[in-house]
Amino acid sequence: MASVPMLTAASVSFSSLPVPRLGAAPPTASFAPPGRAASTVVVRAAAASSKSAAAPAAAPKKKRATGITLPKPISPALQAIVGAPEIPRTEALKRLWAYIKQHNLQDPADKKVIVCDEKLKVLFAGRERVGFLEIAKLLNPHFVK
Repeated sequence: MASVPMLTAASVSFSSLPVPRLGAAPPTASFAPPGRAASTVVVRAAAASSKSAAAPAAAPKKKRATGITLPKPISPALQAIVGAPEIPRTEALKRLWAYIKQHNLQDPADKKVIVCDEKLKVLFAGRERVGFLEIAKLLNPHFVK
């Protein structure tokens, strides 16, 4: 069997020849390899372009919130910082970090340590300093089960 180079959608669309459009008359000049019909190349190019155009147009399906993305009721101490009566854990951590950075509560010498103000002391059981890895553990009692 003789080796015949395959034309791809990219080679057809970037060639100097006119690109056939769907519903248009077939091209008069054949740019298919010897032994192949020009219509098969046009069909392949049209199929490849329709697949790539349909992929971004499809709307992604939303997943149902579960686990840490499921909104849960929170304590009044946490509500004072995040500003919502019911929130997912992920969003609570984001808003807590935004509060910490807005009020410049990170230790300048060690950015992994949070120096608590009055609101955070209530939230973190009266502790003066909290490591950033401890935050999720210390927030656990503030999510009502």
